[in-house]
Amino acid sequence: MPTVFEVLSPGFLTTVQDEGRFGHRSIGMPIAGALDQYSYRVANLLVGNDRNAACLEITFLGPTLKVLGSAMIALTGGAFQATLNDKPLPQWQAVEVKENDMITVSEIATGFRGYLAVAGGFDVPSVMGSRSTYLRGKIGGFEGRPLQAGDKLKIGLPLEDAQRYTGKLIPSEYIPRYDASGIVTLRVIMGPQEHCFSQKGLQDFLMSTYTVTSESDRMGCRLEGTSVEHLSKGHAQIISDGIPLGAVQIPGDGMPIVMLADGQTTGGYPKIATVCTVDLPLVSQCKPGDKVHFLEITQDEAISLLKEQEDKLHKLQLMLTPDASSTARHFRVMVESRYFDVWVEER
Repeated sequence: MPTVFEVLSPGFLTTVQDEGRFGHRSIGMPIAGALDQYSYRVANLLVGNDRNAACLEITFLGPTLKVLGSAMIALTGGAFQATLNDKPLPQWQAVEVKENDMITVSEIATGFRGYLAVAGGFDVPSVMGSRSTYLRGKIGGFEGRPLQAGDKLKIGLPLEDAQRYTGKLIPSEYIPRYDASGIVTLRVIMGPQEHCFSQKGLQDFLMSTYTVTSESDRMGCRLEGTSVEHLSKGHAQIISDGIPLGAVQIPGDGMPIVMLADGQTTGGYPKIATVCTVDLPLVSQCKPGDKVHFLEITQDEAISLLKEQEDKLHKLQLMLTPDASSTARHFRVMVESRYFDVWVEER
């Protein structure tokens, strides 16, 4: 019988997400999927899943889950106040849970979203090649909606050696830092419609600091601040064309909108720039009130950054893959407010 998680409390917005729903944008279907792809992929690596296994995306305030079997879990993303049976639940680490255990993910301290992976992935129906929830379309995930109290989630079959991932954790330098007191820098490639904006508008876009508004959601991160001036009123709209992930639209009011995974596939607002792929996780971790500004880079620089991240994730995968011949155990200890990684060879 597969392990089951019973939802006692769903939290603010908890959905089932995977890598995304690809190949259907031509019929208007958004990609959906995890907004913070880095945290999502690391969570799956920690429990031995493939990169497209379904996990839970947690927003701001997490769920309370009762475990009705044994499983291996990992919680990544923003820093939550999380407990396992009322004791602190380590994040960015593989943790074994057993029957009748209680997992509680409370309010977030830094960041905005978290990812709870389980060895074997959450077993929900695949729709158009993906298990991701597309909320506005009411498809995918768990009945096409956020989790509710009383829902029961089954998991797929984990690897036979999944227990060898117990206690697996990653070096601290692989863990993103979300500084609530700072300003998030989002690197962008300008265009494709920068010609729709005045020189002043372009300068204001790159020189101003913007605030994330409470209207932000999985479709887009809405910002307020200095209005970005169009070249003329006639340039505030264009003939609708494709919207890539991370596109920064500027509607008539001049306030930027960064388009995210549930965003529409076409639109008629000019796009002044596109956030590079490696910085999209930073957008997803911005909560209302956070500050952001934009930094122009070239396409070649964006590609280089993405290659660096993929190399980093590949190295992490090799690091986390259990070695059957190894008897070393990995611990993280804190000494005078500093973390140290320690490997102990068992004899």
